[in-house]
Formats: sequence, structure tokens, C-alpha cells
Amino acid sequence: MAKTRRALETQLRLVDAVIELADARAPHSTRNPVLNAMTRGKAHILVLNKSDLAEQTFTAAWLRHFENKGICALQFKSTGGKTADILKAIGAATKAKVERLSARGVNKTVRLMVVGIPNVGKSTFINRLKGQNIAKASDRPGVTRSNQWVKINPYLELLDTPGMLWPKLDDEQGARRLAFLGSVKDDILDTETLARELIKELLLIKPEAVTERFNLPSDISEAHEDELLEKCCIGRGWLLSGGRYDTARAAALILDEFRAGKLGRISLERI
Repeated sequence: MAKTRRALETQLRLVDAVIELADARAPHSTRNPVLNAMTRGKAHILVLNKSDLAEQTFTAAWLRHFENKGICALQFKSTGGKTADILKAIGAATKAKVERLSARGVNKTVRLMVVGIPNVGKSTFINRLKGQNIAKASDRPGVTRSNQWVKINPYLELLDTPGMLWPKLDDEQGARRLAFLGSVKDDILDTETLARELIKELLLIKPEAVTERFNLPSDISEAHEDELLEKCCIGRGWLLSGGRYDTARAAALILDEFRAGKLGRISLERI
């Protein structure tokens, strides 16, 4: 992360504006405060990405919240989303500089840096604007290892950057949501504990989605948290020989299905 930060600080001098991506399902927790401080002074566009996985009512409320704070914020669906609003926002953010150089007879090439935490969809976002797969994208964090310039058109270039978390995640609930969304690598986590925590949270905010997807009993809210994975194993048939619960498989699939939106549109953070 320190290496990534140094590289970003160097590249910031070369760009006209910054596009920050956050996850529409958790717009507060997925914004890196270090990035916000680093990019202060640059024209800034906030994109709530993966909006097709979040509940529209809450996404609209978050957009109003950021607008009230004077932040240019838009929602976007990287896989199939329309790019017109993004390009319009880029034009507005860089208009003054483009017009100033145009008055001197210079056709300005606008350069923007795309930043955000790991696995928020930066490369997929850039590929969508480009209209083809140029930037390497994946549903795992840490795929983009270095900065990569992508020419969107003759006068617009975007810089794809590695995802960056901040050094200390003091907000326990926020850190847990980052893990739910896959912004922290699963191989450094206890995924069974994480999956239990996710089921607990979803039972509070979207119980019908959980009970339907995992065939859970109607009284599941009364179950002890240590039983939640076992109940999911029973509901979905994730069993080993002798009827033993395959909790490792259950944990991996619960996390994967939530992240892929197979439980429906769910907003973890509501305003």
C-alpha cells in the first residue's frame, strides 16, 4: 500500500481530475480517507459503482447526501452501464482548463486518474468507457498491480491504478463490510466467521433474501450464530459423507453469491 501511495502521488501531478469509485452497496465504508486527502485540490467525480447490486432507494439517498456536500456523484453499472453521464461529468469537471488552452490554440488531451479501494471495479469501469477489454479486470482484489494508461478517445485518457486501502481500519463495522464485499483478500481471513457475520447482518437488513436463497427455516433469527452455517448447509445440501456439514464450502459460496448479487439488490449502508 505504501508503494501504491507513492506511485499515485507521483501520477497525480500529471492528471486534470480524479474519478473515485466506491461500492454503491456501502458508499461510506468503501471510500478511502487517505485517497480523499491525497486528491484534494483536484476536480473530483465520485462514482457509486455496482449500483445494480444496491437498492435504488438508498443509492438515490446517498447521491443526495453527496450532492448536499458539494460532491459531484453519479451511480454506475460497470457491466452494461451507460457512459453518457460519466463523460458529461468529465467534460464539466475539466471544462475550464480545456477552454483556457483552446483559446491559445491547443487541443487539450484530458487525463484523469481512476482511484478506489481494491475490488471496487476500476478496471471494469475503464473497459466500459473504452468499449473493449483493455484494463485487466477480475472479481478478486489485487489484480491491478501497476498504473496503466488507457486512451478512451483522441482527447481523453484514463489512468487505471491499483486498489489502495488505508493503513489502519479503525471502524470495525466498516472493515467487516469491506471484507463482505471482497475488498480484503479472503485468504487472510477466517471465511467461516466472516460468512456467519454476513448472514447475521443480512438477517437484520434483508431477512427474506437470506431465508429464500439458503432455504432457511422461518425461525432462523432465533438460532445461535454458531448454527448459521450449519443451517445453510442443511438448506442447500452442502453436506459431506456421513451427513457432516461442509461449512468451508458453505462459507465460500455464501460470500461469492452475495458479492455476485445472487441474493438480490442489497445495500449494506443506508441513509
